[in-house]
Amino acid sequence: MPNTPLPLAGLTVIDASTLFAGPFAARLLGDFGAEIIKVEQPAGDPVRRYGHAYNDVPLLWKMLSRNKKSVVLDLREARDADRFVGLAIKADAVIENFRPGTLERWGLGPQVLTEANPRLVLARVTAFGQDGPYAGRPGFGTLAEAMSGLAAMSGEPDGPPALPAFPLGDAVAGLHTALAVLIALRARDLIGTGQIADVAITETLIGALGAQLTVYEHLGIKPDRVGNRSNNSAPRNVYRCADQRWVALSAPARSVAERVVRLVGRPDLCAEPWFATGVGRAAHREVIDDAIRPWIAARGRDEVVAAFETAEAAVAPIYEVDDVLTDPQFRARGLTVDVPDAELGTVRMPGVPFRLSATPGRIDWAGPPVGSHTEDVCGTLARAETAHSSTGEAGA
Repeated sequence: MPNTPLPLAGLTVIDASTLFAGPFAARLLGDFGAEIIKVEQPAGDPVRRYGHAYNDVPLLWKMLSRNKKSVVLDLREARDADRFVGLAIKADAVIENFRPGTLERWGLGPQVLTEANPRLVLARVTAFGQDGPYAGRPGFGTLAEAMSGLAAMSGEPDGPPALPAFPLGDAVAGLHTALAVLIALRARDLIGTGQIADVAITETLIGALGAQLTVYEHLGIKPDRVGNRSNNSAPRNVYRCADQRWVALSAPARSVAERVVRLVGRPDLCAEPWFATGVGRAAHREVIDDAIRPWIAARGRDEVVAAFETAEAAVAPIYEVDDVLTDPQFRARGLTVDVPDAELGTVRMPGVPFRLSATPGRIDWAGPPVGSHTEDVCGTLARAETAHSSTGEAGA
């Protein structure tokens, strides 16, 4: 819907961050119409050298930097630092993820930026936050995944802690950062000024893990590694089918768990006293798994999924990436889009991650070549400054 109004149109966000969390936040805002000015150092964002490339063009960059304008500024140089301030004067928000003190060392700290533009929202994304004994440490999402408790509770009981296979901590922090920017912009409407959003990747991930801190504080219980299972309900696991493909099963409600054990021929389990609660079922998960596993192992994946759907019991095939691309549900919903691109013609990528009925987001272009908008953006700024100076002289 190219003519549909975009809800964030008119907002300008400077994305001065690198790698994942900050750029993820800016990408979300750009999907819904914010003008995103991606400020890169002369060497370019490290994402340009991360992951797979096609014809020497980085593919992750194309997705993560869609709808962004690439401007190259060396913020260590006084002239480019001044140009950055000029951009900030016209902007609604700046997102950065330098180590605390870096912007200040370059003469671009919050005091400078907010004095130039009191209505500016400055989102600062770091591993540990802007203060505290760890504030000066370099850090990425992996450190947050380790220090949040996520890795300790992930993996098999007799195995080592496990890290996620993708930048989960950065994605969670990116979502929080986009939300923080929007909340601060809403607050600006109420109080008349911008503010600083201090986003720590560790803290956002800890908050996403549920009540583990509260449970430990009150009961002294630490989460243990249970692989694909759960300490709160059963069945929850992955199971191999006769065709060597896999399914995942979860039954957090008693009614669903009853449908599962009836389907696999073990209705007697429903009468067990422990079956009445999720914790009770989790304590007897070996019994439940022993009932489910052979039934699934005797059938192909499609037959298993069909039987579970008929019984209204929750199951899902475990997909690889090619399965995602061909699934009829995802295709019907338009999960992926082909985005026009000057370098590759088109780039297929996940579409806008949620749907608004009246003002849906959209993707107009993929991540651009480094510095491709520098002259356009900074030239417009220079012309505006010249016009303002001329007007001031005439008025004098």
